[in-house]
Amino acid sequence: MQAAVIREPGGPEMFEIQTLPDPVPGPDEVLVEIKATALNRADLAQRHGNYPAPVGIRDDIPGLEMAGVIIGVGERVVGWEEGDRVMALLGGMGYATHIAVHERMLMPVPEGLSFEEAAGIPEVYLTAYDAMHLQCELVMGEVALIHAAGSGVGTAAVQLAAAQSCLTFGTAGSDSKLEKAKELGLDVGINYNSQNFREVVMEVTGGNGADVILDVIGAPYWDDNVRSLATLGRLVLVGAMGGGTLDQAKLGALGNKRAVVRGTRLRSRTFEEKATVVQGFAKRILPLFARGKLQSIVDHVFPLNEVAAAHSYMETNVNFGKIILVND
Repeated sequence: MQAAVIREPGGPEMFEIQTLPDPVPGPDEVLVEIKATALNRADLAQRHGNYPAPVGIRDDIPGLEMAGVIIGVGERVVGWEEGDRVMALLGGMGYATHIAVHERMLMPVPEGLSFEEAAGIPEVYLTAYDAMHLQCELVMGEVALIHAAGSGVGTAAVQLAAAQSCLTFGTAGSDSKLEKAKELGLDVGINYNSQNFREVVMEVTGGNGADVILDVIGAPYWDDNVRSLATLGRLVLVGAMGGGTLDQAKLGALGNKRAVVRGTRLRSRTFEEKATVVQGFAKRILPLFARGKLQSIVDHVFPLNEVAAAHSYMETNVNFGKIILVND
């Protein structure tokens, strides 16, 4: 197989396309010919040597999701056959042409979706689904504030909240991203370069605040996040792109509001935990793609051998939705 391998930690130029032995599926696994995979922010950290892979996964081949075709089936696998179009959440090694995947991590590619679209679903939609539905128990009609609304996780979270008729607020650094997010169901866009999101949320909600806040920024947003929460509000942290250390934190408001703060990450969970999330998502959410209720937002597509260019593009932070790598 071919794979994009990180020669050593550093910039995008550290990627090299190498020929490696094909993976051999175990009795509960299938062998998938990868048609497309997707970039995630974690891949940038992994390229710099700051995001170690789980045990048994190579650190030098990123890739947290993929879509492709089954070309081999383990002896104990039930319900999957050669030729099936599938997608999956991965612990890594998606930047390749082949991969062995446990049958419980597989999901069918929804009818009508391309491999490029399908490859952009597992990581961001499972992250948003876990954060908003499982961790925060978002219910119909609540108020949701979604930071980085133009990111992969952001576009997924906006759509999931809109599907529940929630009032949605979203932050982004450009008006164009916010306008695109509104086409996905965002009600109120907030440009963080010219607006304070707390002030907007509190004004529009009449001082009530947001029931659920999904944050990928971290420390710089802590105080305004807490002050934006409604009584019994839930704040879930799925990243810390702006920094993970607080010099001082005002905690009194959390008690007054009886608020809940949770952190979540999929990659560090056990196989059983991840498989449970995958199967729940496949049952509850995946059918909405075939019905046209949810979309996979693809910003740009690169061939695998242009992985360095894809990483450089992601670092510009201009993308709206997912950046995809495809195999010919």
